[in-house]
Amino acid sequence: MSGAPARTLLLWCPDWPVLAAEIVDGVPATDPVVVLHANRVVACSERARAEGVRRGLRRREAQGRCPQLTVVDHDPARDARAFEPVVAAVEEVVAGVEVIRPGACALAARGPSRYLGGEEAAAERIVEHVAQTCAVESQVGIADGVFAAGLAARDGRIVPPGGTPEFLAGLPVEALGRPTLTDLLRRLGVRTLGDFAALPPGDVLARFGFDGALAHRLAAGRDHRPLAVRQPPADLTVTADHDEPIDRVDAAAFAARTLAEQLHERLAAHGLACTRLGIEAVTAHGQELHRVWRHDGLLTAAAIADRVRWQLDGWLSGSNGRGGARPARPTAGIIRLRLVPDGVLAQAGLQPGLWGETGEERERAHRALSRVQGILGPEAVVTAVLGGGRSPADQVRLVPWGDERLPTRPGPPPLPAAEPPPPAAAPERAVSTRSRAAASTPVPPWPGRIPPPAPAVVLPTPLPAAVHDAAGEPVVVSARLAVSAAPARLTVGAGRPADIAGWAGPWPVDERWWAPAEARRRARFQVCLADGAALLLAVEGGQWLVEAIYD
Repeated sequence: MSGAPARTLLLWCPDWPVLAAEIVDGVPATDPVVVLHANRVVACSERARAEGVRRGLRRREAQGRCPQLTVVDHDPARDARAFEPVVAAVEEVVAGVEVIRPGACALAARGPSRYLGGEEAAAERIVEHVAQTCAVESQVGIADGVFAAGLAARDGRIVPPGGTPEFLAGLPVEALGRPTLTDLLRRLGVRTLGDFAALPPGDVLARFGFDGALAHRLAAGRDHRPLAVRQPPADLTVTADHDEPIDRVDAAAFAARTLAEQLHERLAAHGLACTRLGIEAVTAHGQELHRVWRHDGLLTAAAIADRVRWQLDGWLSGSNGRGGARPARPTAGIIRLRLVPDGVLAQAGLQPGLWGETGEERERAHRALSRVQGILGPEAVVTAVLGGGRSPADQVRLVPWGDERLPTRPGPPPLPAAEPPPPAAAPERAVSTRSRAAASTPVPPWPGRIPPPAPAVVLPTPLPAAVHDAAGEPVVVSARLAVSAAPARLTVGAGRPADIAGWAGPWPVDERWWAPAEARRRARFQVCLADGAALLLAVEGGQWLVEAIYD
């Protein structure tokens, strides 16, 4: 992740899901058309935008703005199949093309610019050839790194070498493509990529986590991964030979599924993760086909199989370009299929989710946990919900798996990014009235709340302790929160005394003072011991207790 990003040329086809629907399904892209996924607009035609339709709108709101809308379901396989002629047209001019996603592909700009007489000439040549071959409008952007090149392509701009940070500085934070992070940055007064890039990297990592640190690098013009990563060992490649030529997409996809699982297992055995996948095929007539797919993150076995299926569909289905020009296609069935991990990284650097990367894995985990609940009861499987409160124990509520995840006390959790946003696939009617009311309830200030960082372990039953000063006298906290002396030694239960290297506090809590039977008054301290351990202490009624342990 060091060094200046390489000059990258990225070709982008605007509104590609809409164009793919026209190429494959015959839906006119000149009409008001929207492509929906999870009941939200992911792409729309130019005429739909003129009527006020925007990405992210719900179906009902989009149709309210434009009643004449033609609605098309999102289909990644269709988009990839229709994009294959465009990639083939680009490869007729330059080599080393990587598919970023259907509708966008990238390559190193140095070779084409030197061969075709400069970056501007190379961009014009590629755009013109794609238009003539496929009758598809496209735009090219050139900048330092894939991320900046993708943004430059939206304006058809060539950013001068070394000018990428200045180009990115004036763009809004929405260009990062992270709605949750963008909303938080806006509320904090960070409105442009330049403002975000000016923040200290260490503070960004501590406040926004790993994904925020990655976005911070992109905002500063530093790609997290170069366009061409290191070549893997040759023995990672997997190959399947077929006696009978395969000329149907379903048969080829079935064979690719087994091959994808073999590749994933082989990579996992070496502690590697695939980030660029090369798909090679040989036909019965000796024709060789090759394509490279790029992926931002870890490619699971299912993700590898999907990309192989999309590519085989593009090769074998016989889809045409928009103008009717046919790209090179197999003249016979496929007798050899080969998967080459063109780019690999150490798997330790890529963190998958708790239930895996795909919806299928998460659904399998949900079924397994529900089965355990059916055997042992609903309370046997619980999940923690963070909410408001003055102590760590008050901020956590254990909710049975599958129940509505609402905190006992409203308020921000100790870690702002701990609760993920609701999935986009959840329909609007699934959000209860209680959830809406909780979301609109003002957040209490919770005076006396323990400052961050949050402790790693909260003890279910606090341990009795004793705190003494340097003279060996017990440390006492008065009703006015005056500490009799600086804490010097701590004894937990019947254990040996430990020296206190530092302490902070007290933080008072005076709860339910209006109900004498339920009233509780205590003060908390954070202490660091000489051996490096850190504890959260509380004193109540003259008795010291250990409430939590810091990591």
